[in-house]
Amino acid sequence: MALRLGPREFGAEELVIMAIVNRTPDSFFDRGATFADEAAFAAADKAVAEGAGILDIGGVKAGPGEEVTVAEELRRTVPFVAALRERHPSVVISVDTWRHEVGEAVCEVGADLLNDAWGGADPKLAEVAARYGAGLVCTHAGRAEPRTRPHRIGYQDVMADILDVTVGLAERALELGVRRDGLIIDPGHDFGKNTRHSLEATRRLPEMTATGFPVLVSLSNKDFVGETLDKPVDERLLGTLATTAVSAWLGAQVYRVHQVAETRQVLDMVASIRGTRPPAVARRGLA
Repeated sequence: MALRLGPREFGAEELVIMAIVNRTPDSFFDRGATFADEAAFAAADKAVAEGAGILDIGGVKAGPGEEVTVAEELRRTVPFVAALRERHPSVVISVDTWRHEVGEAVCEVGADLLNDAWGGADPKLAEVAARYGAGLVCTHAGRAEPRTRPHRIGYQDVMADILDVTVGLAERALELGVRRDGLIIDPGHDFGKNTRHSLEATRRLPEMTATGFPVLVSLSNKDFVGETLDKPVDERLLGTLATTAVSAWLGAQVYRVHQVAETRQVLDMVASIRGTRPPAVARRGLA
């Protein structure tokens, strides 16, 4: 089934980049580089030019930190989404939030997708997606409270738990009226998981794709990459791209990333090896 989000329809075999544009002063990777409007618009423009089909706007960093009220999250996201909708009418705009008040406000000004990274912490968010005809990302976060880190968390079978949560959230969303072709499931790398859990979730991605829902992976520069290779945040690109290639081969469709151009090349190469994308040029051995 095609994935239909706002102005775009993505074929079942199309590998889609969701570019991260943080409206936060304290995000773990860019340290507030796109907190200011001008920098955020420049980052969005660059991401689209490099091949992103979705722009994911976040107003609260995932990890612990200074409290961000609903009013402050609205201030950081709503005007920006409204301006971005006019600036890029053919790009899918996603907002990374768990709060229904924020979901309502951004959908009012043109958001196409609500990226619920905290696994239904606010059940009303799915109701908002249904009411506005928006898409919804259903994520496994180990039932953790928003903005908390996992502590001695364990699973009898991590993928069984991932499937139980994400498919359960998707089925509830369907019952509420969210479109089937607007639902995405996400194993939630690092969220409510230790490094071994995230590695296992990656190698078992075919169990998620077998559900029939498109799978999103948010791998970019995450702690499980850093711990696996013992690398700091600014040295995790190669590990991220290796995980991206494996995830693409195993069937994930949407990739939430910081570095768009590098990811685009990896995904295009995997698609060409898989046989779903022709080479950009073909000269060798033809003359």
